[in-house]
Amino acid sequence: MKMEAVLEIARKAGEKILEIYHNSDLANVVDYKADDSPLTLADKASNDVILEGLRQMNTPFPILSEESKHAPYEERKNWGTFWLVDPLDGTKEFINRNGEFTVNIALIENGTPVFGVIYVPVKDILYVGDENGAFKQEGSGEMKPIRVNNSTKGRIAVRSKSHASVEEEDVLKKYDVTDSISVGSSLKFCMVAEGKADVYYRHGPTMEWDTGAGQAIVLAAGGHVYQGISNNPFTYNKENLLNGSFLCLGF
Repeated sequence: MKMEAVLEIARKAGEKILEIYHNSDLANVVDYKADDSPLTLADKASNDVILEGLRQMNTPFPILSEESKHAPYEERKNWGTFWLVDPLDGTKEFINRNGEFTVNIALIENGTPVFGVIYVPVKDILYVGDENGAFKQEGSGEMKPIRVNNSTKGRIAVRSKSHASVEEEDVLKKYDVTDSISVGSSLKFCMVAEGKADVYYRHGPTMEWDTGAGQAIVLAAGGHVYQGISNNPFTYNKENLLNGSFLCLGF
């Protein structure tokens, strides 16, 4: 797999999203899926770019994307390695026009994310993680390595702008969290990976494509992602693609 080719796919998807984001006639077109989650023209356009790009790479791996028809589990359970895609993570952030939305592409191998790229179109920032470590690139600048903070006290939590829970408060107390920041979408994983936050706990539901790329980057940066508050690894390609709670630690 050529990592640079996947990064370029993410960038092109981001460019397509911005074309729609900056056109008010197109950006304001919003449909709703069966679960009442919003769907924009940008979700669809980004998905088309990513699927076409991955297919042109001629990798042997199947693709599981939020915005495409999902293969039944009887077929998926035989996938050793596959692409996991969220073409536009943070659709609500897109609709609210705060810029905190991302393009997420991950490679899952035997249930574990081994590669992930998160692209932030509005800021032209790219995060990537694989066996070589985790990196951040701003614009056309240098690809710089990033690492988790490994803080031992006075930790910072990163929290969702759209979701909160009583359970979250209990977890944050356990890890000596003294401050918090709030951002949308998969950017919360990026904050932990680059040491701007130490703890990210999510009690409410997410889907596998919401977390795969972010987890890959956190793992590559030296962090950990667990099921709930256990020490069990957070795994993928489950029969039910809905995630349970998870805990992301930068130490």
